[in-house]
Amino acid sequence: MIDADHLEPGVLYRRDPFVEPVPLVVDSPHNGTHWPTDFDHRVTLDELMTSVDAYVDELFSHTPAVGGTLLAALFPRAYIDPNRAEDDLDAALIEGAWPYPLNPGEKTEYGMGVVRRYILKGRPLYDRRLTPDEVLHRLDTYHRPYHAALAGALDHAHERFGSVFHLNAHSMKPVGNAMNVDDGAARPDVVLSDREGETTDPAFIDTLASLFCGLGYAVAINHPYKGAELVARHSDPAAGRHSVQIELNRALYLDSESFERSSGFAALKADLDTVLDRAAAFTRSYSAA
Repeated sequence: MIDADHLEPGVLYRRDPFVEPVPLVVDSPHNGTHWPTDFDHRVTLDELMTSVDAYVDELFSHTPAVGGTLLAALFPRAYIDPNRAEDDLDAALIEGAWPYPLNPGEKTEYGMGVVRRYILKGRPLYDRRLTPDEVLHRLDTYHRPYHAALAGALDHAHERFGSVFHLNAHSMKPVGNAMNVDDGAARPDVVLSDREGETTDPAFIDTLASLFCGLGYAVAINHPYKGAELVARHSDPAAGRHSVQIELNRALYLDSESFERSSGFAALKADLDTVLDRAAAFTRSYSAA
C-alpha cells in the first residue's frame, strides 16, 4: 500500500509536508508502472521499462521532510504522457478523424507525443491504431487529473506564500539514442531546464546548478532538454510561479539491465536530500524577501 496523504488508485499519489511548509512542490510524472488493463501494447516489458523514470519519486521522497509537497504518477508515460500537451498527438496513431485541433511537437516526430507511437526507434508500441474514444479516456482518466493535482498543489502553496517553486523530476538515459536530438552523445550527471529562461527566476535554476556542482556533479542547462509541458504550463515567473525540470543520469543510480537500484542509489539519494534541504531554505528566504 502506498503511503500517501492523497491517493487516486492507478493514477497518482501526493505526500504533504510533515514539518513547517515551504513553497516547494516536486512532481515525478514518469515513474509509474501501474499498467492499465486496456494497455494492449505489442512490446516487451524490458522495452517498456526503458521509458520509465524508475524510482525518481523515491529519490525525491525527502521532499515532505523539508516542508515541500511531493506528487507522483502511478500510470506509465508510455500509455499517456502528462509531460506533453493534449493536442501534441500523432494523427497517424488515430483510427479515423480526431475531433479536435492537433498541434504535434518536435518529440511527436520521434513517436513520443502525448500518446506514444514508438517505444524505441522503429519499434511500434501498437499493432493497430487507437480510436478517438480510447485516447480521450486516457486524457480524462489520467492526464487531466494529474495536471489538476499538480495545479492544486502549486495553487495552495502560492496562495499561502505569494510564490511557489516547482521541481519537475525525471531521469535520462546515459547516452542519447535515435529517439533524441543528442543521438550518440554522452550526457552529464544532471540537466536543469527552464525553457531558455522562460519558466523561472534565474536565481532558482542558478542556485540548483550551484548545489549540484558543489556536490561534484557535472551539470548542463537546457541541453539536451529544454523543459516540456509540465514546466511550461504551470509556470509564470512574473506571478511568482517558478518551474525547473531536472533530469538525472540513470547511470548514477540504476542498473540498466535489471532496472533495479544500483549500488549508487543511496549516495545519490543522500545528495538529493541535501539539495532539497537547501532548495527549501532558498524558497523560505525568497518568500521572506
